[in-house]
Amino acid sequence: MSEPRSAPTIGQLVLSRQLRELREKAGMSREHAADLLHVAPATVRRLETAEVALKIPYVRMLLPAYGVPEADVEAFLRLADEANKPGWWQRYHDILPDWFSGYVSLEESAKTIRSYEPHFVPGLLQTEDYAREVLTTGSVGCHEPAHVERHVALRLERQTLLQRPGAPTFWVVMDETALLRPVGPPQLMRAQLDRLLEATEQPNVTLQVAELAAGHHPGTYSPFVLFRFALPEVPDMVYVEYLTGALYLDRPDEVTEHKEALDRMVVHAESARRSRDILRRYRQEL
Repeated sequence: MSEPRSAPTIGQLVLSRQLRELREKAGMSREHAADLLHVAPATVRRLETAEVALKIPYVRMLLPAYGVPEADVEAFLRLADEANKPGWWQRYHDILPDWFSGYVSLEESAKTIRSYEPHFVPGLLQTEDYAREVLTTGSVGCHEPAHVERHVALRLERQTLLQRPGAPTFWVVMDETALLRPVGPPQLMRAQLDRLLEATEQPNVTLQVAELAAGHHPGTYSPFVLFRFALPEVPDMVYVEYLTGALYLDRPDEVTEHKEALDRMVVHAESARRSRDILRRYRQEL
């Protein structure tokens, strides 16, 4: 049986989807494919949904049965072998919840990340001290210092994404509540506001503040993140987090509703330039 991973890589998602499409194009049922491998149909389903790694011997047997030419089989197998390599976040498997590891995988491969954050500064823009304070007082499953520091290290490593060549576009609407809520002493918040102001100078980062005085807006309910990918084989996805887990939405109607809500929130929130003025004002008042 294929070894499970805490989260599939984007390569696994793409190839798993292609594996299913090849089977369907060949007119073969999942049960028939399972018979070829002498496994249960559930094993084929897990291969096709990236719930497990792409086991190379299984893929090698299935592709010829789906009518794939030998040269294309070898190319597919090379891609599968590369896709099966664990992402860097696997180094944090000791503290990374299964429900969040998928988020890190999507974040790592996204072309565009659009986010609504009503409570805190987004994780990708937090200072080390701000992150430590949030993780110490928040619900991270354990408040032991070593445990918290591992979470902080993971968050800081995630942030390098925005400085890499070919970095994704990060566009966030943040409620003014995140600026009003003190996290730690004033000097910590001053440093955090400096970090946000620095981030707004990055060409791939757009930050808009939704002022409380402007009233409610379509996203008032809860934070969420919309991921868009360069690969057409990977659909847009929405991540919605709650206290003890998360939802990953990829149904077109659900994704469209979240995208439309974000579009309306962008209009509702202050412009990027006006938002920088708001950040400066809060910085001066501390």
